[in-house]
Amino acid sequence: MVQQHKQFVIDDLSMQESWRLFKIMAELVDGFDTLGDYGHGVSIFGSARVREGDPVYDECVEIAQKLAEAGYTVITGGGPGIMEAGNKGAAQVEDGVSVGLNIRLPMEQKPNEFQNVALDFKYFFVRKVMFVKYATAYIVMPGGLGTLDELFEATVLVQTKRIKPFPIILYKSEYWAGLMDWIRDHMVQAGYLNEDELDLFAMMDSPDEVVHFIKRYVIV
Repeated sequence: MVQQHKQFVIDDLSMQESWRLFKIMAELVDGFDTLGDYGHGVSIFGSARVREGDPVYDECVEIAQKLAEAGYTVITGGGPGIMEAGNKGAAQVEDGVSVGLNIRLPMEQKPNEFQNVALDFKYFFVRKVMFVKYATAYIVMPGGLGTLDELFEATVLVQTKRIKPFPIILYKSEYWAGLMDWIRDHMVQAGYLNEDELDLFAMMDSPDEVVHFIKRYVIV
């Protein structure tokens, strides 16, 4: 027997949604007020499951350190793994700005100790606004579903001209080459994507190459 659902009271639901809007606005205002003081941000993404000693972790530390030395603000998701590596590299530089955009999650996401500018978010989409709004470049290290989400969201925004173009760097060609081949062999061949739109991505394999590339396009 199918149970009947209780009738929601429209006014009560509207009140709950209204209060949620105030919480969302508060997170946006807090983010704008805090990050507005910093410029030339580089957002770094990658797996939360990578640990110190992994070559990708260590190279991310080096990339972030070199970026901070060059005057860029380093922005990560504030958690462990690649996020920790990015914050660590920036924090090692005197006056380096190491931003963590923390999200409340039941697993994996524990704030790392290397943030000297930290924000806390409940809403994923507000956090994503901060990553994009204050970024002049994206560095996408090897990662999982969350990393792919950030990568393709930024790419679509650039593709559709909703934001100004900026460098989107895929770090470690051995990791990303298969995905790029699939996009070329299937999406482009089927006419779902233009060949020249692959130029939105740049694959690189060394910290110096990444930093040099960003310096060419984003002058501090």
